Amino acid sequence: MADVRLRYEEGTIRVEGPLPADRDDTLAGTVEYDPRSETGRAPAFEYPAVRASLAQAGLTVDDDVFDLPVLDLDSAYRLREYQQEALDAWRANSDRGVVELPTGSGKTVVAVAAIAALETPTLVVVPTLDLLDQWHRELTQEFGDPVGRLGGDSQRVEDLTVSTYDSAYLRADELGDRFGLAVFDEAHHLGGEGYRDIARLLAAPARMGLTATFERPDGAHEVVAELLGSVVYRRSAAELAGEHLAAYDIRRIEVELTPEERETYEQNQSVFTDYLRQSSITLRSGSDYQELVKRSGTDPQAREALLAKQRAREVMMNAEGKVDRLATLLERHRGDRVIVFTAHTDLVYRLSERFLLPAITHETGASERREILERFREGTYSRVVTANVLDEGVDVPDANVAVLLSGSGSEREFTQRLGRVLRPKSDGGRALLYELVTEETAETRVAQRRR
Repeated sequence: MADVRLRYEEGTIRVEGPLPADRDDTLAGTVEYDPRSETGRAPAFEYPAVRASLAQAGLTVDDDVFDLPVLDLDSAYRLREYQQEALDAWRANSDRGVVELPTGSGKTVVAVAAIAALETPTLVVVPTLDLLDQWHRELTQEFGDPVGRLGGDSQRVEDLTVSTYDSAYLRADELGDRFGLAVFDEAHHLGGEGYRDIARLLAAPARMGLTATFERPDGAHEVVAELLGSVVYRRSAAELAGEHLAAYDIRRIEVELTPEERETYEQNQSVFTDYLRQSSITLRSGSDYQELVKRSGTDPQAREALLAKQRAREVMMNAEGKVDRLATLLERHRGDRVIVFTAHTDLVYRLSERFLLPAITHETGASERREILERFREGTYSRVVTANVLDEGVDVPDANVAVLLSGSGSEREFTQRLGRVLRPKSDGGRALLYELVTEETAETRVAQRRR
């Protein structure tokens, strides 16, 4: 008879059986053990650590956590050298860790190869319905039916299942012992407070995270590393450009504010900076800014300062000089496929009306968005304008020119937008990203941060 028994129970690993008196601290740090009832519990994601601790203590285990079939899986993919390196690094890290590769470099291929190698039931978790469709289609084509689907109007679980983060969050405790491998696409989302529970409640010992930009400004990537493992392989767009991704150039164009825009900008920016000076607030991080936002709930001056900051930001982000320069760029690239990115939905519609550009925003319905992207793919449309929606989680057709009219200081956002033009070109041509920045404004610092 084994010394202890392990079972999965509602997002936890239950440890049953008496531990010898001289070993009652065997599971300290991983299991809350009660010697009176001779039982203990640990979060499900600690399953490998619990097994390792018991083995180190020389205890025999009756492991009832999993009863999983061995799947007969075979992938036809031939991995590129860096994709094989990524898979090998992940496998060498006990089938755990995050793979960081740029958009368009084939992160999905690495995960499909991992699924084929392990031949264990697998749950793939994705942030959007578009990615749910893409992954379901990919796994079905590669491995055949049935492939389960959790999200939208479907709640079907199979040995290979794709789920949105939202659906996985709602059902993680009941699915925790159904899968030996969990793949988290756009894994930086797992740092969100609620989504963390998905990885905590799953017992899957094998875990892979996929992302183009692992680090989060709020530091939550450290939580992701705890739940999935640290980054085991990383390649940048610059490293892969020219051979596996399109070679690219980034051109920064500075534009002037009109006299009226300059006056409005300076007035509002002064209100904001004057308040910071008077209140001795120093904005060094996002948490400092959030503290200012909280203060604005009870301090009228803080509220006015934030409103003034927003008005100044809108002026510099949506400057008329940017729109005029965009007209020049669209004329210059009449024969290219162009994506225009902005920070504001209102500007998207302004540009759409002025230049007759198909527009995609959060207000665009799923069917309309699919139709626009399909026409872009087939060449009926040669340019689109969008605000944030195409940054991630959407299968965007090949483009070779991106115009960044406005955006945040996020390195992730910049990397994702650059990635939209990096897929290799059939003619071997270079990709091009224009970055339009209003001179002598805070936007110059924003542009420096994201680069």
